[in-house]
Order: sequence, then structure tokens, then C-alpha cells
Amino acid sequence: MANASETLRLACEQLSQLTGQAPESVSSFQRTDDGWRLTVEVVELSRIPDTTSLLASYEVELDEEGELTGYRRVRRYERGKADDRSR
Repeated sequence: MANASETLRLACEQLSQLTGQAPESVSSFQRTDDGWRLTVEVVELSRIPDTTSLLASYEVELDEEGELTGYRRVRRYERGKADDRSR
């Protein structure tokens, strides 16, 4: 198995190939019983000004070898908006 940074890179590459969107950052990364689970932030719609761009959070699952086994969009938001913690 590759190191953590290599695993993150491979996950982002695979997600990009499947969605056609370039990942911007990884906001969470954890080991699971079956491999890895990541949350990856992706710009889905670039706007001007950049603070109004539409981003999405994807939950990505990888097996022990770092192969993507599943993903799903869990959140969509404008870059300039803070999380509403009351929900």
C-alpha cells in the first residue's frame, strides 16, 4: 500500500476521471476496516467573483490498495458561505 500522500493523490485522480471535475482539496481522511474514506472538495461551477463559485463535497471510499470503490456527493455550497452549524 502506498503512503498517505500517495493514497490521497490517487483518490483525487480517480475521482477526477469519473466526475470530469478537478478536486481542489481533501478536507478529511480516515482509515476504515476496508480501506480509506475521504471527503474531497470539488469546484463544480466557477463564477466571478470566485467567492460565488459552486463547490461540492464528495465522500470517496478506497479499498486497501487505494482503488476507488465508491463515491457520492454529500454537500453542495457557495465558496463564500459559512457552514450553518444549527442544522
